[in-house]
Amino acid sequence: MMLPVAACLAGLVLWLVLLTQDRRKRRKLAKRGDNGGHEGSRQQSPKANPPPERKTAARPAPAGLTDYGSYRMTVREMLLTSGLFGLVFAGIAYIFYKEPLLALLCALLGLLVPRFRKVWLITGRKAKLILQFKQALYCMSTSLTAGRSVENSFREAWKDLQLLYPDPNCLIVREFEIIVRRLDNGEPIEHAVADFAVRAQCDDITNFSDVFTTCKRTGGNLVEVIRRTAGIIGDKLDIEQDISVMVAQKKLESRVLLAAPVCMVAVLSFSSPDYMAPLYSGAGPLIMTGGLLALGGCLWLTGKIMDIKV
Repeated sequence: MMLPVAACLAGLVLWLVLLTQDRRKRRKLAKRGDNGGHEGSRQQSPKANPPPERKTAARPAPAGLTDYGSYRMTVREMLLTSGLFGLVFAGIAYIFYKEPLLALLCALLGLLVPRFRKVWLITGRKAKLILQFKQALYCMSTSLTAGRSVENSFREAWKDLQLLYPDPNCLIVREFEIIVRRLDNGEPIEHAVADFAVRAQCDDITNFSDVFTTCKRTGGNLVEVIRRTAGIIGDKLDIEQDISVMVAQKKLESRVLLAAPVCMVAVLSFSSPDYMAPLYSGAGPLIMTGGLLALGGCLWLTGKIMDIKV
């Protein structure tokens, strides 16, 4: 009995270590973004970017607007996620150890899953926003080519996006609506775009905001800038989609291979209990623990291999 409990405690420690590493990575990324903004403002010349305007553009996002770098899960989502993964962990523990108490202890691991699910949801929402932002750039480029001003191109792009995405809760439609409302209130277009980039926390949108602000202040060719930016982002997204299509089959195969050992142990333990009895006594739990650790290592390794950045 002590060995399964020790295995459960080791699993808890492993999850806590992974959670701590994930928090450190997010803190480093946040600090890197803040330091990058400060260093960029220091390196730029005072004539091109006056300090007061730079501070105004980089001010924190107003309350009530979506911050794409964070996600607040509802109580229902947290309970559903924790309960579902808690049942999965409890089932796996019972299959490998046949100890009800240990299964209940492993079910507590489900309480850690919502923290990781937040990261997955944030990543998916940013990917969706970038894909929609590419379409918005194409709409703006068309309006600018037709001879409209920058402000009117945002208004026309908002109307075109409403036709492309009829859902009123579409991310890019709401963001362009916010920009248009700010323009109607007399706020400079650079500030509205910069605030959107700060809240989006996406490299492509941040780069577009910096280039757009510079061209607007210095009188650059906005039509060519937006067209080239849309082309670069479009090429990047096309490459990412091609990679995701090629990797999708391998991801499915890896998940099937990871689930196969658990299913085999479950079938053998319930259909031939005498055959599996040695694995539930003596040194058997130690072998089971080694198998679970190997499966966990394979899950982590396949996740790292399949996570291809462009």
